[in-house]
Amino acid sequence: MTRIKCCGMTRVEDALLAARLGADAIGLVFTARSKRQVTLARAREIVAALPPFVATVALFMDDDARLVRQVIEEVRPTLLQFHGSETDEWCMQFDLPFLKAIAMGDGAAALPRLRDYPHAAGLLLDGHGFGEAGGSGKAFDWSLLPGELMQPMILAGGLHAGNVADAVRLLRPWAVDVASGVESSPGVKDPDKLAAFIHAVRAVEAG
Repeated sequence: MTRIKCCGMTRVEDALLAARLGADAIGLVFTARSKRQVTLARAREIVAALPPFVATVALFMDDDARLVRQVIEEVRPTLLQFHGSETDEWCMQFDLPFLKAIAMGDGAAALPRLRDYPHAAGLLLDGHGFGEAGGSGKAFDWSLLPGELMQPMILAGGLHAGNVADAVRLLRPWAVDVASGVESSPGVKDPDKLAAFIHAVRAVEAG
């Protein structure tokens, strides 16, 4: 079964809707570089409101380790996600499972980075260029992907209800990750787009 992560949550009602529709995880963005940045107080509200068995992922991009530790202490996320130039060793210091985003917008030049994070719980492949923030809504050339990856693949970058079924059929990712593709504005989810996205993923599995 393809897992679904809905990222860039800034409102309790959006996170609850995603959970009720069947999302497996929600993403909370703490880096100031993102237009979907959430405060610690709002993040605690969202996490407290979620039902059981919905994972929470805290996202950072070249942020200070002190911020990461503060989020871990105050928000208690299930996983961490790093979108910048963080090294495998740096990501490991927090003793929590982590996802490492790989910027695939650079095309074939990005492929060597897929081997740089052997301790990551999964690799999140996004459509932005190296050094750019995620959540841009940019897709990348899926044909670049190797047949096998060392870790589970989380597919991101320009996904929406109109293309996610093809992505799941073609690539069989461990999970798909969506932000801008289900929004009415940055950080505000559109209920109809969110429902259509999750339905499209589940319809592939229903055959």
